[in-house]
Amino acid sequence: MFLPTLLTQATPEQQDRFFMPAWNLEIIGTYAQTEMGHGTHLRGLETTATYDPSTQEFILNSPTVTSIKWWPGGLGKTSNHAIVLAQLYTQGQCKGLHAFIVPIRQLGTHEPLPGITVGDIGPKFGYDEMDNGYLKMDNYRIPRENMLMKYAQVEPDGTYVKPVSDKLTYGTMVFIRSFIVGDSARSLSRACTIAIRYSAVRHQSELKPGEPEPQILDYQTQQYKLFPLLATAYAFHFVGAYIKDTYHRISGDISKGDLSELPELHALTAGLKAFTSWTANAGIEECRMACGGHGYSRCSGIPDIYVTFTPSCTYEGENTVMMLQTARFLMKSYTQVASGQQVTGMVSYLNDLSRQRIQPQHVAARTVTVRINDPTSLVEAYKSRAALLVESAAKNLQAELNHRKSKEDAWNRTSVDLVRASEAHCHYVIVKLFTAKLAEVSDAAVRAVLTDLCLLYALFGISRNTGDFLQAGILTSAQVTQVNQHVKELLAVIRPNAVALVDSFDFHDVHLGSVLGRYDGNVYENMFEWAKKSPLNKTQVHESFHKHLKPMQAKL
Repeated sequence: MFLPTLLTQATPEQQDRFFMPAWNLEIIGTYAQTEMGHGTHLRGLETTATYDPSTQEFILNSPTVTSIKWWPGGLGKTSNHAIVLAQLYTQGQCKGLHAFIVPIRQLGTHEPLPGITVGDIGPKFGYDEMDNGYLKMDNYRIPRENMLMKYAQVEPDGTYVKPVSDKLTYGTMVFIRSFIVGDSARSLSRACTIAIRYSAVRHQSELKPGEPEPQILDYQTQQYKLFPLLATAYAFHFVGAYIKDTYHRISGDISKGDLSELPELHALTAGLKAFTSWTANAGIEECRMACGGHGYSRCSGIPDIYVTFTPSCTYEGENTVMMLQTARFLMKSYTQVASGQQVTGMVSYLNDLSRQRIQPQHVAARTVTVRINDPTSLVEAYKSRAALLVESAAKNLQAELNHRKSKEDAWNRTSVDLVRASEAHCHYVIVKLFTAKLAEVSDAAVRAVLTDLCLLYALFGISRNTGDFLQAGILTSAQVTQVNQHVKELLAVIRPNAVALVDSFDFHDVHLGSVLGRYDGNVYENMFEWAKKSPLNKTQVHESFHKHLKPMQAKL
């Protein structure tokens, strides 16, 4: 995050001073935003940067124990600089969060600089190779020029120059959230590759008495566990590519002064970051369990994938809070439509409200003819579901406000509905983007296989959320039965291509890091070799025998 922040928030002069030394690893940087007491709630961050016009310096302080920077990767022992997010004070006023380039260690000796207390936060759930650190600053001074001033500035006399938009300083977070969407796809793809390859190698039990043990991938229950996750990995891959392209396109517009799409970019990256990381996190664990007992061994590779990926559900914005940020955009869009305005982008489906004139019935209650074998028709079903849940959340929010509650109290009392609305919106976006991608595939055979995956993703999602589709009148009970049946039929259709579909992710064995998911399928021989390399096997008789077992046995 250090380099992207320099690129997006530093002036050309600052980039000359800091970017190339960072690129050449003379400066090793980290991004210090999260504090011990505050993470996602940025306005609650307590670190201060007070401007002193007499010396043209900022004085940085960690005024409380909860204000200590906590968790930045590489901060503990590696970095010699940090981009610190702090509350800016100048001319007696707080101007909110701003970013500062802060030297924390002496170049050459790597010793912490006076006024800096820095170290590693200790063992974690996993990801032990990363030195996540803490940073405490006591009256630590940096030059005025070390404030990143591409958008906001502090002049030598302390005069504050406002940015065009407060959200411009959130660019790095938006970038990282868009990256996490792609990382969700990659991590889930790795887990699916391991589980599906191993399921093709592993033989177990009997389908028919007297016949050879079948591959466990031939069991419908195993397919039901893994193939929807495979379809999800493909869906997230396409969504990740879309959100990356969208980020770069809108970033280009922002650099030209066009901020019109920034609110939706912020909302979309927040919601999709949460949706994809939640789903991938659960999916990786499902893949581990689908590998049986061997999945629990680190030789499977899946435990390492899980512990490395799972923090993405809480870093760069805790997922529930991210969904609520998306919900704010959805509620604002709903209000605009209710007042007669048109909305664009991924929320344009709310424009149907204007034609309904905000009647008491749900906007999504209009007749929807759903063809369960047609991805385009399923997009319409998901669109109607999203409209239903957005409208329902908006009306529930208004009902709470009508009870003379404060806006904050009403929001809290409606937050479960708001998260569900955001989830439905994100689910619609993913089905829409997956379906749109099919038209771009020129190879008919490849398109046919991807269409099966797209149908499985959409139909499996319906089967897991049937209440929404029934309640809205989008599907009938008979259609839900057809959906569940078609999901099972698609499992059999996808089965012959399952291994090829994970092979197409093109993970080399070194990157996959899995004995179970080896490309050559030689699992058992290599599992034995892997086990023999255990540190406990360096000696035939472990020291614990002489230290504990032998003395205990001597007393018997």
